[in-house]
Parts: sequence; structure tokens; C-alpha cells
Amino acid sequence: MLSVGPRAPSSDRMVPGIEIAPGLFLTEAIMEWGHPPAMIDTTFARWNEPVAHNRLLHFDTETTGLAGGTGTRAWMIGTADWLADGRFRLRQLTTTTMGAETDMLRNFARWLRPDTVLVSYNGKCYDSPLLKTRYRLARLPEPLTGLGHLDLLHPVRRHWKGSWENCRLATAERELLGVVREDDLPGSEAPAAWLSYLRGGSAVNLRRVMVHNSQDLKSVAGVLLHLAGLPS
Repeated sequence: MLSVGPRAPSSDRMVPGIEIAPGLFLTEAIMEWGHPPAMIDTTFARWNEPVAHNRLLHFDTETTGLAGGTGTRAWMIGTADWLADGRFRLRQLTTTTMGAETDMLRNFARWLRPDTVLVSYNGKCYDSPLLKTRYRLARLPEPLTGLGHLDLLHPVRRHWKGSWENCRLATAERELLGVVREDDLPGSEAPAAWLSYLRGGSAVNLRRVMVHNSQDLKSVAGVLLHLAGLPS
């Protein structure tokens, strides 16, 4: 059970984006990122057929804890996809109240098509089961089952386990993409950032989590393209 006790409100409560429902904020940015080919070679994941780049939806959640289970909720869902013209679209749904979760789940479901292929880093074990649970608890249709899912953690482990210190996303992005984060708020601090905000605290760390989530999505897309370019 989450406890959100009162505190004196901070003067900095600014959450980026547009409030599209009470307590639910949407941010969207379109940029050049990755320059994907029209068809992504998925043999690295032991799939038989390539996938059109605009079918891919990279996703990552920020949650109230790392253990999972029915007591853990997602308070942010970040997604990124390549549009038909190859530009990269990054969207985040961020809740600022407990009651906004249902609207967040409804909006995320609208971003999924029957032919969507999910892309994640450890999402099969964590993000996807967590979201499925949240849909069930909210008594909403669960939209993830039946979709293709490329979880990049597994092919990364097959290629580099034993060569790297570990196969966390931070390691993969450094080794494969040359990404070194500065002033990054670790994902482990995301639960405290959100709960502090709910209690009236500053939005500074909430915004830092949003930046962290954005970089996660860009790195997942970059790792995907690196894996797709490996010799078969």
C-alpha cells in the first residue's frame, strides 16, 4: 500500500507536457535518431522475417518499485517509434496523481496496433507483466498479449556476457553507442522522485526521471540498430 502523506508544497511543481486528463501529462518530441533502414533485420533475435521500422514501438516504464507484483504500479510509460519518414518520435505519459493511472493505460493502449512489435530492454520479464497486471486491476482490456516483442537484453547477453562487467542497459549503451550519462538520476531513485512529488515535493527529480527515461528509449533504439547490423 502506498502512503502519500501531506507536506508543505514546494514552489517548483512544474511537470513538462500537456495535461491531457486530470493528473496525466503527455510530452512528445520528434527528432532525427538512428536513421533506420526500411526493414529491420531481426535474425539477432532468432526471428525469421525482418520487421518494418514503423511497426516497432520501444517502451519503458517508471514504477513505484523494482520488485513487481500487484503492489507495484507504473506511474510513467515512455515510448519511442520511427515514423514512416524515418524520424524518431518520443512520447511520455506521466501521472501526477494516483487516480490518473487508468487514463494513462487507456492512452498507451491507443498507441498499439495489431501489428505493433514491442521493443524493450528486460521488458518481457518486468515492464510487460507489470503493465498486464495494471490493466487487469483497472478492469481494462489488456492490449499487450499477442504482440511481437523484441527484448534486447537476451541477444545482448548471448553476444557479450562474459566480455562485459554486466549486461545492464547502461553498460550496453556505453559499449555499443558511446553514451556516457552525466547528472543522470538512477532508475532506482524514480520511485522516491514520484512519491515525493505526490506528497507536495519539488518536481526537480521528477523531471530528471523523464530525462532518464528519454535516454533509455533512445539507447534501446540504438542498441536495436546495432544488433540488427551484426553479421548473421
